[in-house]
Amino acid sequence: MSNGECRMSNGTRHSTFGIRHSTFVIDSHCHLTDPRLFEQLDGVLERARAAGVTRIVTIGTDPDDAAAAIGVCEAHAMVKCAIGIHPNESGNFDLDAMGRLRNLAKHPSVVALGEMGLDYFWDKVPQAKQQTIFEAQLQLATELSKPVVIHSRNAVADTLSVLRNFPQVRCVFHCFTGTPDEATSILDAGYLLGFTGPITFKKNDLLREIVKNTPDDRLLIETDGPYLSPEPLRGKKVCEPAFVKHTLQAVATVKGLLIHEADAMTAANTRRFYQMAD
Repeated sequence: MSNGECRMSNGTRHSTFGIRHSTFVIDSHCHLTDPRLFEQLDGVLERARAAGVTRIVTIGTDPDDAAAAIGVCEAHAMVKCAIGIHPNESGNFDLDAMGRLRNLAKHPSVVALGEMGLDYFWDKVPQAKQQTIFEAQLQLATELSKPVVIHSRNAVADTLSVLRNFPQVRCVFHCFTGTPDEATSILDAGYLLGFTGPITFKKNDLLREIVKNTPDDRLLIETDGPYLSPEPLRGKKVCEPAFVKHTLQAVATVKGLLIHEADAMTAANTRRFYQMAD
């Protein structure tokens, strides 16, 4: 059986990437305002539709980027957005920025706040400043009853420590590539995990095991485009929403599901998390 096929219960085969059943595929996290995607946006969206992607959530990483993300949503019905201040951008903003985020978050296309969190890998912004901006955004999310997209790199313990002060906020830890113990801590706290192209990488068996052990109702798929192109496109093409089908196939494989079953599962999780009506 080829990598592009899946066996049905009656023994027949169908194309995994064609998904003959009704498709729901959602890229739950990407960056359409990044110049690498924005400069070819019409083509990016057309290729996404051709791959069966029905909805895309683009992420605004600071107030200006948030406004641009909303603009993309206004022009393209298949796109929704999350808006926030990325931890690596938090050094450029003070608490006054929360007022602008609050106003932008009133737009009907905004389905979440974020990505926000802590990043100790790049060490671009003092940790105390990151935490201040993170906490302010969590307070805003609490006020607006919005879910939150979390960026946490080399900082899972501290991120969870901050989140404990905001128990009503629903979160997804996007682009999870951490350890099994970190995944367990996040899941035990009641949050979701978002998985990207790295689960397709040949040497990432441990990450695929984490996918396998993640409860079916706590798993989202994403591209994080233009970053992290999956196999077999890694190092060859800029990542874009159409490529989420490769991550979906990896989830189906490790979960022992048919492709349309994995599609229905992950799409339902995404719609529920973002409270999407359609």
